Amino acid sequence: MKKITRDDLYILVRHSNLGAEEVGHALKKNVYHDKDAWQKFVKQLLISLGLGFAVAGIVFFFAYNWANLHKFAKIGLAEGLLITAASCALFFKNRTVKNIILTVAAMLVGVLFAVFGQIYQTGANAYDFFLAWTIFITLWVVVANFAPLWLLYLILINTTFSLYAEQVASNWSSVLVMSILFAINALALFIFILISKFWQQLNVPKWFLQLLAVAVACCATIGISIGIFERYTPAFPILILATLLAYGLGIKEGLASKKIFYLAVISLSTIVIGSSLLLKVSHGEGMFLLVSLFIVAAVTLVIKNLLHLQKKWINE
Repeated sequence: MKKITRDDLYILVRHSNLGAEEVGHALKKNVYHDKDAWQKFVKQLLISLGLGFAVAGIVFFFAYNWANLHKFAKIGLAEGLLITAASCALFFKNRTVKNIILTVAAMLVGVLFAVFGQIYQTGANAYDFFLAWTIFITLWVVVANFAPLWLLYLILINTTFSLYAEQVASNWSSVLVMSILFAINALALFIFILISKFWQQLNVPKWFLQLLAVAVACCATIGISIGIFERYTPAFPILILATLLAYGLGIKEGLASKKIFYLAVISLSTIVIGSSLLLKVSHGEGMFLLVSLFIVAAVTLVIKNLLHLQKKWINE
């Protein structure tokens, strides 16, 4: 049975005779977090912090003792820690704890590859390291279906492509690189939004979707701003059209789901792009003053309209 949400209660209050006491009880039962929920959250937070600091400690241990360790000891320690983490992930019954440990194991894969590369000086480009790291944790990411692990995976994909463009495809324009990064993150965001809507048992967290939305907006903003100042490239109009399409869908999604976040991110991105257009016209002192006034006025107008829209949604 689907749990009653805050929006469901708003609808019930508007179309029923529920009293304040009944509404308060429903909020405590279905919306507000109780003592057990907070204890669970604190437990998972402490486990995540502990394991995160453990991984950081492992990295610094190798860095500090690198010259004093034999190469077999270095590889053996890295492999032993990886095998231990992966084995622990198999035996824990709590799914969240298992996924947290598996995320740590995925990080240790990167540590192992880094140790191996430093010992044998493979001479490979940096993107090869991140590409191998991405490939070798793909199965874990798909099987676990854990948002932080997906976040790590997408970070690795973005890093791999960025380093490939820098070290191998150095003749590619910056606009083209940002366009491809925009496409990667936008596709990921679109897929996860569809999953959250039509496959709700997979439970895609809101913070994960919001981080992806910020990544998409950053790629679009940086790419278009670079394209405004650089020499024309064929990727520039394609990026503009793709951004208009993505922002249109984002505005539609924000209005339909009554979420201010998407509207705010798109508005901020538009302000930055508009400022870049003004600076393209002139770099004089007067233009800098005009851009400053434009940013202040635009941000003020956006905040005012978003607050008005939020108040309207609350009173509906």
